[in-house]
Amino acid sequence: MDLEAAQEEKPPLEREGVQFLQQTVGSLFADYGWFILLSSVVIYLLIQKLSRSFRDKRRPRLDAAAVEPDAVVRRQEALLAARLRMQEELNEQAEKFKEKQKKAEEEKRRQKIVMWESMQEGKSYKEILKQNQEPEPGPSAAAAVPKPKPNRKPLRDAGYNPLSGEGGGTCSWRPGRRGPSSGG
Repeated sequence: MDLEAAQEEKPPLEREGVQFLQQTVGSLFADYGWFILLSSVVIYLLIQKLSRSFRDKRRPRLDAAAVEPDAVVRRQEALLAARLRMQEELNEQAEKFKEKQKKAEEEKRRQKIVMWESMQEGKSYKEILKQNQEPEPGPSAAAAVPKPKPNRKPLRDAGYNPLSGEGGGTCSWRPGRRGPSSGG
């Protein structure tokens, strides 16, 4: 009864405004209630996530390695030792490569000298190079010996011409018919 009494005490213009507001809000929730509910939940979750990320950015993180300086020093020393080992291996490989290059250049220079001398004497330099190169023992020497080929029957006759249409078989090409039915 108190509620009815309170409504009767309000002026009629104010009652109409309240009724209009109730109808508008009621129809809005009736039509779009689920959309409003879901969008408000999504906005709430988004605000929570953003507030966490801003809090984390303001607060400096302490790593486990920063807490233990001995572990940091040990890790850096191990990293430095590994780098030094790798650099030494790389230097050894570079030295071996340089030695191989020098040997190859020396061999090339020696072959050029031998070739020049043989040309001055009027000999063929290819024969001298073949004499100087000794066959290496192993699988490459066995591959150098040519294998005798067995006598096989040839696949086709000596007079075979694929364009002649002869030679048997059912696959012979013939030109198409001439005439008005060929289109064009």
